[in-house]
Amino acid sequence: MSIQAINVRNQFRGKVKEIIHGDVVSEIDVETPWGIVTSVITTRSVRDLDLKIGSDVVALVKSTEVSIAKL
Repeated sequence: MSIQAINVRNQFRGKVKEIIHGDVVSEIDVETPWGIVTSVITTRSVRDLDLKIGSDVVALVKSTEVSIAKL
């Protein structure tokens, strides 16, 4: 499955591994074949999407900035 109705080229299929619920925002860990992708979305969206551990999802990554720090 590929989401093509929006302009996002980086799409990673995976399953919800962990959900950390907050009052306003929640953290969603998605396990993909390439590793874990973490998203922070509204808790309302978690409910509306009916996200649960094991849900099949697509992580859509679009960024206008990527910062790098030297270790």
